Amino acid sequence: MRTLVTGATGYIGSRLIPELLADGHEVSAGGRSVERLGEFAWAADVDKVELDVGDEQSIARAVRDVDAVVYLIHSMDGEDFVERDRKAAQDVSTACAAAGVQRIVYLSGLIPPEPPGDLSDHLASRLQVEQVFLEGPTPATVLRAAMVIGAGSTSFELMRRMSERVPIVPIPSWMRRDLQPVAVEDVTAVIAAALRGTPRNQHFDLAGDEVLSYRELLRLFADVAGLHRPQFVVPWVPERVVSEIVALVAGMPRPTVNALVESLSHDLVVTQDSAQQLVPDHHFTPMREAIERSLQGLSDATTTHGDVQGEAVSDEL
Repeated sequence: MRTLVTGATGYIGSRLIPELLADGHEVSAGGRSVERLGEFAWAADVDKVELDVGDEQSIARAVRDVDAVVYLIHSMDGEDFVERDRKAAQDVSTACAAAGVQRIVYLSGLIPPEPPGDLSDHLASRLQVEQVFLEGPTPATVLRAAMVIGAGSTSFELMRRMSERVPIVPIPSWMRRDLQPVAVEDVTAVIAAALRGTPRNQHFDLAGDEVLSYRELLRLFADVAGLHRPQFVVPWVPERVVSEIVALVAGMPRPTVNALVESLSHDLVVTQDSAQQLVPDHHFTPMREAIERSLQGLSDATTTHGDVQGEAVSDEL
């Protein structure tokens, strides 16, 4: 199968490509910079394709003569990112239909059961994009991923930096929610599985086996990392105040942190069909193991022989 991976230089894309190559795919790696694509260990084994999802002609060229598209592009910055993401998804859907692409696999975010109007902009945008694909003419498998655990993941690195830099951990009262995180190696395995068999037009919730509160996850991380981090609950602290402080302490972009902090006001657990049914023989990684391996440093994570949970020199956070 000839498969286009959009966002190939990103966190998930760069780790997915070695798995697809091992699975026998002919991979087209799409990114804004062909030069950047050439920096990865898999560069010689893929077709490097310049792809700008803001340019309809660029999209049309990229999807030509491919059987499947893995869509891994998301925005979390700028006042108009919701509309930009919707427009990009619509243009990709239209181009795939015109080119005869057989299937799309979209990595979305885990959607809580609240009505869409109550969602953060970040999750509402993910939901809107998946609706574009599911309502389009090309069959789309939508994987609603929970918080991804792995070195280089934005959520994981935010948790790591806050845990390392804040000796006493305040937990806002509105953040006392349940999470069902998933290891990045399980994410790449499920995406690869979604490209097998008959194309589906359905969404699946993609998460690990363990449901943890945010406090429990922070406590587990601290324990694995050998940190003593007492916690206390802080009532009545606005989300925006929390996100501004977290962005400052973590040294990460404010729009990105704002989007992630807003999402933590929801329970993020499996409520729909579980993506585990796509990989019935796959053993999902326990959270303690996932964190341990993510803290081991450089592991050639974007190669076929490395540990996908660890760091790669290409990680940009």
